[in-house]
Amino acid sequence: MTTDSTAVTVPSRPPIAVRIGRILFLVLSAIVVVAVIAALALTWTIQRSFPQTSGELTLEGLTAEVTVQRDEQGVPTITADSAHDLFFAEGFVHAQDRFFEMDFRRHVTAGRVAELFGESQVATDAFLRTLGWRKVAEAEVAAMDETTREYYESYADGVNAYLDSHSGADISLEYAILGIQNADYAPEPWTPADSVAWLKAMAWDLRTNVEDESERALLAADLASSGLTADEVTAALDQLYPGYPFEENPVIVPKISSVPAVKTDAEAAVFTVDDDAETQLASTTIEWETASDVVAAASMLVGDVGEGIGSNSWVVSGSLTESGLPLLANDPHLGAALPSVWYQVQLKCSTVGEACPFDVGGFSFSGLPGIVIGHNAQVAWGFTNLTTDVTDLYIEKLEGDAYWRDGALVPLDETTETLEVAGGDDVELTIRSTVHGPIISGLTDDFTALAEDPDPALVAGGAASDAAAPPVEYAVSLRWTALDPGTASAAIFALATAKSFDDLRYAASLFDVPAQNLVYADVEGNIGYQTPGRLPIRGAGDGSMPQPGWDSAYDWTGYIPFEELPVSYNPASGYIVTANNAIVTDDYDYFLTDDWDYGYRAGRIAHLLERRAATGALTAQDMREIQMDDEMWIGKKLASALRDIEVSGQGAQDAVALLEDWDAQNTASSAAAAYANVLWSNLVQNLFAEREQPLPITGQGRLFTVVGTLLDDPSDPLWTNASIGVAGRDEMLAASAEEAYDELAALQGTNPHAWNWGSLHALSLTSSTFGSSGIAPIEWLFNRGPYPVSGGASVVNATGWRIGASYETTTVPSMRMVVDLADFDASTWIHLTGASGHAFHAHYTDQAADWASGVQRAWPFSTEAVDAAAVDVLVLRP
Repeated sequence: MTTDSTAVTVPSRPPIAVRIGRILFLVLSAIVVVAVIAALALTWTIQRSFPQTSGELTLEGLTAEVTVQRDEQGVPTITADSAHDLFFAEGFVHAQDRFFEMDFRRHVTAGRVAELFGESQVATDAFLRTLGWRKVAEAEVAAMDETTREYYESYADGVNAYLDSHSGADISLEYAILGIQNADYAPEPWTPADSVAWLKAMAWDLRTNVEDESERALLAADLASSGLTADEVTAALDQLYPGYPFEENPVIVPKISSVPAVKTDAEAAVFTVDDDAETQLASTTIEWETASDVVAAASMLVGDVGEGIGSNSWVVSGSLTESGLPLLANDPHLGAALPSVWYQVQLKCSTVGEACPFDVGGFSFSGLPGIVIGHNAQVAWGFTNLTTDVTDLYIEKLEGDAYWRDGALVPLDETTETLEVAGGDDVELTIRSTVHGPIISGLTDDFTALAEDPDPALVAGGAASDAAAPPVEYAVSLRWTALDPGTASAAIFALATAKSFDDLRYAASLFDVPAQNLVYADVEGNIGYQTPGRLPIRGAGDGSMPQPGWDSAYDWTGYIPFEELPVSYNPASGYIVTANNAIVTDDYDYFLTDDWDYGYRAGRIAHLLERRAATGALTAQDMREIQMDDEMWIGKKLASALRDIEVSGQGAQDAVALLEDWDAQNTASSAAAAYANVLWSNLVQNLFAEREQPLPITGQGRLFTVVGTLLDDPSDPLWTNASIGVAGRDEMLAASAEEAYDELAALQGTNPHAWNWGSLHALSLTSSTFGSSGIAPIEWLFNRGPYPVSGGASVVNATGWRIGASYETTTVPSMRMVVDLADFDASTWIHLTGASGHAFHAHYTDQAADWASGVQRAWPFSTEAVDAAAVDVLVLRP
């Protein structure tokens, strides 16, 4: 038998490891390919919304050609032949760069956020809808003069021209993300009321004391319930909420200037310098010492910027400047936002005249036509918050669908609105109002607590008139100037076209809400200040605590006449400083508020101006350096107090030693600044928060004043806190110093010399919508930072933070500008983020690093300077 000897060769299989490797290679290759495709898709989705900034576009609604020149920061200068085309183009450009921000803002102001983000926003919508900003805005639009309404309508037409050719992710990346949970959403056309409503939101942001009022009322009730007598409660409130130190710290207008009444025509008024006027010489009342001399500096009093909401502005006349013409500086302090609340833009008529009167540059709000702060070819202006009391809370006595007023029942005004909820059922909201305003208890915890447990003395005081009909319930209503239609929406254009102090005062007479300090300078060398605003005159009571709504004696009786509001023109001091400090002395005819900033920033700025002017003429660079001053007054006071305090542990001893030669500057690189602020936080919490009955720790400037006074009185019983086992001032200081070392050692290591304030106090820029979504990949798309920053609460460079929460920066100088009236092209500006609201765009956060380090950028204004700076030119054609 024979066999087939032909051999069949069977290939051997590769080893298992090789086969697994090939499989993994194929899988990883597939993942890479998918990732690349996803990245390309994401990149395309992101970039498809980036605006066209060069070339030409044809837009229906224009009447003539418009030119949009952008500099290397993406800041547009818009030039048009008519006012209609100018504001049309501004609306178009705002929408190009910031439409999602605009759309989100109008949902906020209308109480319609749940339409975007669902059920989680219903409570917010209920509160905002109750306040009724949108309805007030609509009433203001209806009352506008024809010219102003045309400006707003032209702006809205420009926004809608952009929306006509863009939708969804073509508008902004946010709409692609929003579509995941709300696929049916599409933006509505823009309207003038959408623009005007944003002024109400800014007024709310700057309302100042409504929280102070409720905080005091709740504290008074707590103290009374603990067994204190009425006199003891009053004494405790006076200690915790001290009055403004008029004898030590400056006011804005020491003596009101005599000026002509506001004119409504274009006739210019002639003003003269009041050589006999009292001058604003802060250094004669605050003996500022060199920063290293902490013992001498410990006697200085201090001021309040809350947790950072405030502002600085000042103007210096040519008598003190190198050029012989004024300098004007401004840096409003607002909550940190991404994108920034501000949008830089310049608006220029190709031929300036009556029909098209604009040649102006500065800071605008996206969604609002015009310029809010800036300069034109003749004048410059800046704003700080007035901090006057324009809100009052009223305790109302309700019975069924009525409320008691002067012994009679009056029907409540009730309306019902529907809150639409993305992905959920509609919610019906009943809004109830009294003669004072909307009822806001039941919507927020503090206001609800006031209604549930009103001050017994307040309730007893109103019982006589209606004792026979006891109320079923109490409620809290809000009286606020911004809830009445006003004229601030027209004031913007009057400011932009002002040519004199008379013109500026006319504009100020229109700028009723939000109430702001207004500083002025012009190319003729004049400087000035005007208090604008709708400021209430009260009957009984001063508004510092909730008032009895059932007694009309506590109602507002009118508003302070404009001609009686404080004004200053060419003061002999040569400068005017506003920093939320008291406007006038306490002998002014009208009550304004008891909740001023206490004057620290104003005094420090005035001191620096005088010190520098004494050694040479002031320059724009001096103004920029003063804006970045980081001196922390309470830090010097603490350093002095700790010199004789024994602390335990080598680490704590080394930390305290950092303060011995500290210059009191909260610079980002400073180890001593880091320790001083952590020490301050621990001391405040030990003194007030860590008690059986906690005391408020809001408002660091207020706390500077309170603790500064305590440090001079070792016998004060507040130094003893049984809850933490501390008896007396020295024990309290030692315990706080040791705890501060332990806290900072855990955060930045045990070597005190390696600590730094900048990273502890860093600023994270967080998108106001998707930046807090809780979904890390989405947050990564929109958030930026952190950025190490200097400054702190209640210092000139006011980067605020919250005691007891975090040292992270939460409120900021939202922009900084220095205007040189001798040469507008030598002016500088910067704001927090950048021109663009598009994530990953080159101008999304391209100003943030310079802002953090105190650098300002060139501000070209003249035609020649704008042409030279332009890197993109877009021509809009009809």
